[in-house]
Amino acid sequence: MDLTKRIAQFENMCQADPSNEMAHFSLGKAYGESGRFEDAAASFMRCIQLVPDMSTAYQMAGDMLVKAGKLDRAGDVLTDGFTVASEKGDLKPKKAIEELLTQLKLPIPQVKKPAATAAAAAVDDSGPVPPGMMRCRKSSRIGNPMPRPPFKGALGEWIAANISKETFSAWISQGTKVINELRLDLSKDKDQDTYDQHMREYLGIDDEVMAEISSKTNG
Repeated sequence: MDLTKRIAQFENMCQADPSNEMAHFSLGKAYGESGRFEDAAASFMRCIQLVPDMSTAYQMAGDMLVKAGKLDRAGDVLTDGFTVASEKGDLKPKKAIEELLTQLKLPIPQVKKPAATAAAAAVDDSGPVPPGMMRCRKSSRIGNPMPRPPFKGALGEWIAANISKETFSAWISQGTKVINELRLDLSKDKDQDTYDQHMREYLGIDDEVMAEISSKTNG
């Protein structure tokens, strides 16, 4: 699907369900790919309004604002995002936000780690991975592995090896929204391709990862 059609599709999803944060996130990414940086930033900021602790949305909004030349606003968003990512233990967006703040020559906030609850203390996302668990490539958080690949083939095997059960379960919920809002019929190849595109978008499976999967299959 070309970029113009993807943008129209995501815009329709956002209009159909304004509370769908992942539709806004996907729209922001598509706007960014098309060079519409201010529109992209607005979409990512909408994600933050819906899910205030969505640290990746802060990262992406700040990056788009930098590219749009809105440096003061970018600094404010990134500073807030660094605090959110630090408090949640979201290591990947935290590192990316730190790099952007350094690029802008802005100070890195000093964030005190909150006192851990019993549940949080059981699994420290910044520490070593406990036996029988895994660090999810999408979220950078420690979670449970899936008992088996979600479907056959190299992509299913990659997902099982890199995506936690918790993250994939969240995608299933989001995927149901995609099916309903776009009225997809998964018995049709075109609609299945659309669903797969959204899944890869959600799980962070970009062209580079797909090339990696393809090379292993062909190798």
